[in-house]
Amino acid sequence: MNKFILNDNEVSSEAPQGLVLLDFIRYHKNLKGTKIGCREGDCGACTVLVGELKEGKLRYQSVTSCLVPLGSAAGKHIVTVEGINTEGLNPVQSVMHEEGATQCGFCTPGFVMSMAGYCLSEKPATDKNAIASIDGNICRCTGYKSIERAVIKLNEILKAKDGSDPVSFVTDKKILPAYFTDIESRLKILTDNPSNSPGEKNKPGTKNVKQFVGGGTDLYVQKHDDLVHSEIDLLSDAGFLKGIKREGDRFIIGASTTVTELCESALVKEYFPNFEKYARLVSSTQIRNMATLAGNFVNASPIGDFTIFFLALDATLVLSDGDTTREVPLRKFYKGYKVLDKRSEEFVQRLYFDCLDKIAKFNFEKVSKRTHLDIASVNSAMKVVMHENKISEASVCAGGVGPIPLYLEKTSQFLEGKSLSEELVGDAIEKAQVEISPISDARGSADYKRLLLSQMIKSHFLKLFPEKISEEAILKLKK
Repeated sequence: MNKFILNDNEVSSEAPQGLVLLDFIRYHKNLKGTKIGCREGDCGACTVLVGELKEGKLRYQSVTSCLVPLGSAAGKHIVTVEGINTEGLNPVQSVMHEEGATQCGFCTPGFVMSMAGYCLSEKPATDKNAIASIDGNICRCTGYKSIERAVIKLNEILKAKDGSDPVSFVTDKKILPAYFTDIESRLKILTDNPSNSPGEKNKPGTKNVKQFVGGGTDLYVQKHDDLVHSEIDLLSDAGFLKGIKREGDRFIIGASTTVTELCESALVKEYFPNFEKYARLVSSTQIRNMATLAGNFVNASPIGDFTIFFLALDATLVLSDGDTTREVPLRKFYKGYKVLDKRSEEFVQRLYFDCLDKIAKFNFEKVSKRTHLDIASVNSAMKVVMHENKISEASVCAGGVGPIPLYLEKTSQFLEGKSLSEELVGDAIEKAQVEISPISDARGSADYKRLLLSQMIKSHFLKLFPEKISEEAILKLKK
């Protein structure tokens, strides 16, 4: 039985754990403000908020409820658009009205919930952050400018927050209902029972489990009907699958760590100052709040963005069946298109890689038909270590140019021991072209993908060595 708080009410449900939260909200609780749109996490019409105790503190995030298994709601606060109503319009709703930011209205609840989530976040109240908060919501009527004006107007109110507790601020200012002030204490009581505590239910390793589910952001797109009625093992809240830490020279990340948690990690920012910039190229706020790192690996897409990222770092996966563990280098994890070196009873427990030293340089590139909210046509990552003006170590990886995520071994080995020059970049491109085998598909022709990888390799060198590589000379390369 799942127990959680839905808006202001505690609920218990014996519905299947794999039922998506969207259907529970609409059909079991008759809360029809949460809309059914794409059912793939793209449109944001079904956005709700999830409040959870993390390290004893209540924190809210926006998610697309069409991809959230009901079992993941246990011990949390789920907020739908009905749950933010006050007497009359609250400020979130008012700015949408005042700026004419709604026409047909179908997408409006999703935008309003994303904006409410921004009000409850600890992010600085900047116009950039305000607009970014609605990056996972699509509107087909307004052209977005009126919605942008609305969220920026709301941001003027939030600037007074100035580091205060978000829940206290939004209730004091009557941005959200007063009942939010009691949620933290209510969740503490609810989660005192281990069976209701996130991370305690369905611990991994049951031999007869039919399906492991992490963030579900891809599985529910592919296997929605199967998952609703399957015996599933929820991994997203398992505490021992979380965490980001350094042990000696090793960087260790729990398999169920979300993209958002990576973005917020001080340790990740230390080693990868541009990580948040890279992550903004991947999906949307709602999906980044849900998607797990291991899910990106196990999905086995040839263009998995973080797969390519960690391939370049020569990461190693630790797999477990609940009793025993084994290690598999990520570069050997992919045996063929969607074929993994993983048994059905195994799940990814964590990954690790050697920490970057001060002389190591790293860059990630992605090109897709849309800058955001799109899968890559081609993506690439490169790690380079320089010693005495020569490349002592190189790792070049690419996605979208073969049936599996590719570590370009010959290209990487070719670069080692070489001095930097524009000619070297051209030669590396030639080597890479021999190692790839792109096909023409909806994301571009094979020739286009070859061109993209060439441009990405140029971009790696330009961004990592701007003082040594001439942009003018690079752009003149015909390779």
